[in-house]
Amino acid sequence: MAHEKNTPKTVYGIPASPGIVIGKAHVVDRSKVKVMYHYLISDDLVDQEVARFREAVEKAKEQLTTLKDRLPDYVKDHAFILESHRMILKDSMVYNATIKHITEDKINAEWALKKTLLDIKNVFQEIDDEYISNRISDVGNVVERILRNLSGKQQESLLDLKERVIIVAHDISPEDATELNTSKVMGFVSNVGAKTSHTAIIAQALGLPAVMGLGNITDIVEEGCLLIVDGNTGEVVIQPDDDAIIYYHERQIQRERYRSSIIRTSYLPAKTLDGYEIAVMANTEFAGETEAVKENGGAGIGLYRTEFLYLKSNGFPSEEELFNDYKQVAEKIAPDPVIIRTLDLGGDKFLSYSNKKEANPALGLRAIRLSLKNPQVFKVQIRAILRASAYGNVWLMFPMISGLSEIQAANRILTEVKKDLDDAGMDYKRDIRVGIMIEIPSAVAIADILAHQIDFFSIGTNDLIQYALAVDRTNEDVAYLYKPFHPAILRMIRQVITAADKAGIEVSLCGAMAGEPCCVPILIGAGMKRLSVNIQSVPLIKKIIRSISLKDAESCFEDIMKLTTANQVEAYIKAFMKDLLPELGENAFI
Repeated sequence: MAHEKNTPKTVYGIPASPGIVIGKAHVVDRSKVKVMYHYLISDDLVDQEVARFREAVEKAKEQLTTLKDRLPDYVKDHAFILESHRMILKDSMVYNATIKHITEDKINAEWALKKTLLDIKNVFQEIDDEYISNRISDVGNVVERILRNLSGKQQESLLDLKERVIIVAHDISPEDATELNTSKVMGFVSNVGAKTSHTAIIAQALGLPAVMGLGNITDIVEEGCLLIVDGNTGEVVIQPDDDAIIYYHERQIQRERYRSSIIRTSYLPAKTLDGYEIAVMANTEFAGETEAVKENGGAGIGLYRTEFLYLKSNGFPSEEELFNDYKQVAEKIAPDPVIIRTLDLGGDKFLSYSNKKEANPALGLRAIRLSLKNPQVFKVQIRAILRASAYGNVWLMFPMISGLSEIQAANRILTEVKKDLDDAGMDYKRDIRVGIMIEIPSAVAIADILAHQIDFFSIGTNDLIQYALAVDRTNEDVAYLYKPFHPAILRMIRQVITAADKAGIEVSLCGAMAGEPCCVPILIGAGMKRLSVNIQSVPLIKKIIRSISLKDAESCFEDIMKLTTANQVEAYIKAFMKDLLPELGENAFI
């Protein structure tokens, strides 16, 4: 259905990459290849069909290699995304499974490949982790490339754009994103996608505003029509009137000026007006992000997620592969610390290794539970982390700890690995700091006990809020109950900080709350000395810290602890920010 011309309309999606742009739409065809023919084949045609599939895969490898070789310098750090797609091409879940469907089911390659993708989606569908579940889009993009090669259907290259436009598409694959010429592409919007997708990561690296998950944007936007894209709020205005253009243009100028001002001061320490310094670190998941951490003024890496190498590997990654990755991060971020979290996956997330499904993966065999159940896999990762500790300031962290016995079991394995390394004469940091994630209410309740077993706490508010309030954020019927300002959550955070202080250990917060400007005074007032946020948020959070005093933050927290509802807390903190930090304006509420 075409959109009526000159009738302004605002639609809302997922803010995937910040910034505001105003420009013409260029609608590109990124629709899925439709497999028109599903047919059975005779025995004597099986080898021919397998060969046709293999030829399409080889062509896809060549295409990805060409794309990687043509990457401009400003996205070279994200070449690993294309490499991960090459790995998927070779993964037995895609390659061997498709050949098996062809040979055993006696069906054509397109149909076999579609069946393979459906099988993989069935494994992924119950994964209760936004980042991990979105990796299925990578598999889908690879399958789509093979299908295009099988069908002979060509795709418009984004390198051929002649004017500056905003891309409108059903989906923007990571390969598409690496082709984006920032002199021609102002930003993009898509029907599908999420904040944690590889495409969103590249958009952020390129500084391109993006809104994803709009549902039907390709149906309501015409080629050449005017768009306003606000990647901060997820708003997309179609055919805006003059008032809307003026309003968003002013916001665009204000945000760009503000962003420039805080980037220029990102190297300054995050020290409050009365002299208390807070460490603002970054959450990362790829070795290639270390330069961005430094460029944005991060005081190290407060959370290094280690799941990617396990998901992209055709089999468990080797100790050397893990070691080289961790070593690279440790060396580049030194002398600042890098906190490496051990594997935080569920049993159902080992796609190539387990077909077992769990009724409730969020409460099942995952994270530290899975590691302890697979000690040999766990030991390989710990060995790699310990060996990497010789090359920088590495800390080790265990996820999803619910009680003392899990810490004791993990520490026993850690001790065994240290002895093995000693016997082998291998170098490592013998006094490496060991900590745990506090993300389960039971860990909060006995934080005073756990604090005497380790060197630091890291509060993971994303899961803590979900578990404490019994709210599935992805369920639209109850998502409104997911409230970081809930008094119960604030009391839990304070309880953990108090336990850490009494035991003389460090405590940080690495959940989404740490990167929310309005939460910063609350967390500092509660006694938090270390925050870990997404890379792009580091300069803003440091700016806010330099704009307030510890005394005012503590007073703010004392007042908030007297309030009884999340709505009251939210109203209070917004008024506090406006009164105390008027120079931040709307940037306090990004």
